[in-house]
Amino acid sequence: MAELLRNPEKLSKAQDELDQVIGKGKPVEESDIARLPYLQAIIKETFRLHPAVPFLIPRKAGKDVEIWGYIVPKGAQVLVNAWAIGRDPCIWDKPTSFAPERFFRLDDQIDVSGKNFELIPFGGGRRICPGLPLAMRMLHLMLGSLINSFDWKLEDGVVPENMNMEEKFGLTLQMAHPLRAVPKVLLI
Repeated sequence: MAELLRNPEKLSKAQDELDQVIGKGKPVEESDIARLPYLQAIIKETFRLHPAVPFLIPRKAGKDVEIWGYIVPKGAQVLVNAWAIGRDPCIWDKPTSFAPERFFRLDDQIDVSGKNFELIPFGGGRRICPGLPLAMRMLHLMLGSLINSFDWKLEDGVVPENMNMEEKFGLTLQMAHPLRAVPKVLLI
C-alpha cells in the first residue's frame, strides 16, 4: 500500500484493472487473480523492493565451490541477501524505482516460487517457505480488496513525494515509520 500511495498513477492503473475485470467495489475472489496481471506485477515488484525477510534461511555449502573468483568451502554457512538482489543494478533497470510494468517486458515471466534467482523472497529449493501458496493467494486478495473497495488518502497532509520509505531491518523488514492512510468507502 505504501508504494501505491507513493505512486498514485500506479494505484489508479490497478484500480482501473480491477474495475474492468471484476467491477468497482466488488469483492476480489481467488478465481479473479489470474485475470489481474497488473495486480500480480505489483505484488512481484513489492517483493523485489521490500522482501518480508531480507536474509533468507542460512544454507550450508555441500562442497567447495568457486563463485566469481572466491572459494566457498564445504560446510560454510551461506546467507542469501534477497534485499540486495532485488536492488542490484546489474539485474534490474532503475532498481530503486517502483515499476510493476517491468514484469510485463520479461520473456520468461519471473515468478516468486524460487525458479528465478532474481526474485526469491520465499527462498528456493527444498527449503522454500512452506507458506508461499497461502501468501500468494492472500496477498492478491487483500491488496485487491483494499484498492477495489476504498479510495485512499495519506493522513495529516503528507504528500506522496515526501513519504518516508525508510526501512527498519531485523529478522523481518518493516517500515521505520508506519504508514498512516485513510480509507474512504467507494460509492457505487
